[in-house]
Amino acid sequence: MSDSLLAGWRERWALTPDGDPFVTPSSALQPVRRDGRPAFLKCALVDEEAAGAHVLRWWSGAGAAEVLEFGDDGRAVLLERAEGPRSLIELARSGPAGDDDATRILCRAGRRLHTVGAGARPAGLHPLDEWFGELFEQAADRPDDHDGLYPAAAAEARALLAHPTADVVLHGDLHHGNVLDFGERGWLAIDSKPLHGDPAFDLLNILCNPDAAVALRPGRLERTAGVIAAESGLDERALLRWALAWTALSAAWSERSGEDAPIAIGVGQRVRTLLGVRPLT
Repeated sequence: MSDSLLAGWRERWALTPDGDPFVTPSSALQPVRRDGRPAFLKCALVDEEAAGAHVLRWWSGAGAAEVLEFGDDGRAVLLERAEGPRSLIELARSGPAGDDDATRILCRAGRRLHTVGAGARPAGLHPLDEWFGELFEQAADRPDDHDGLYPAAAAEARALLAHPTADVVLHGDLHHGNVLDFGERGWLAIDSKPLHGDPAFDLLNILCNPDAAVALRPGRLERTAGVIAAESGLDERALLRWALAWTALSAAWSERSGEDAPIAIGVGQRVRTLLGVRPLT
């Protein structure tokens, strides 16, 4: 099915294959060329992915990959392709100094996205309190799991969501694999989610990425939180409160789907220690 889907859009947009197609849980993708220009053809397999394409188009290539073609209400898009040699994943893995540099790049990428966008916001954006629904459900259904992580985090989430510092269009999944090297255009974001809310939310995924070896390195949470706070101007304790909410939400998503969440839980429990948040009884 995905092959025929991609083939139809290749024909419609006069695209030449430039690599093998592949499928993720949410999309069918293929590197292509049009008039010699490298691009990526992406066909959404789920509604959320199509809605995220509206956000990318709204950014108009400012801080994000440019949408060259947009079809079927976002279910098919042609995106400019990143061909630069640099990788934030590899930079973070290179050691603490490189990890800090990657964090700064991600913070600046998020800040740029939060200050661009023309005209009315894209339709279909979810508010953050809706996005955190899974955490609130887990807090009610599994209050004792992980020494009360879910209710402790849910309490922080509710307090933070009630008093946002601003309301912006968010990327929603800003991490080392979603900000790529586009050569002369610099570091640009891909794969956005349809979200709006407090800009602090977009900084949290940094803490659990790019992998366990980096995210769970002793002292990494404290150091990275300091870098994020310095880059964003966010109070470090407020950042840690958001981090507690985010890591528990990430764990809730994973565990609800039957997967383990060692990184999110490990980082979340360290955040609790730093905040002095005890299990709720």
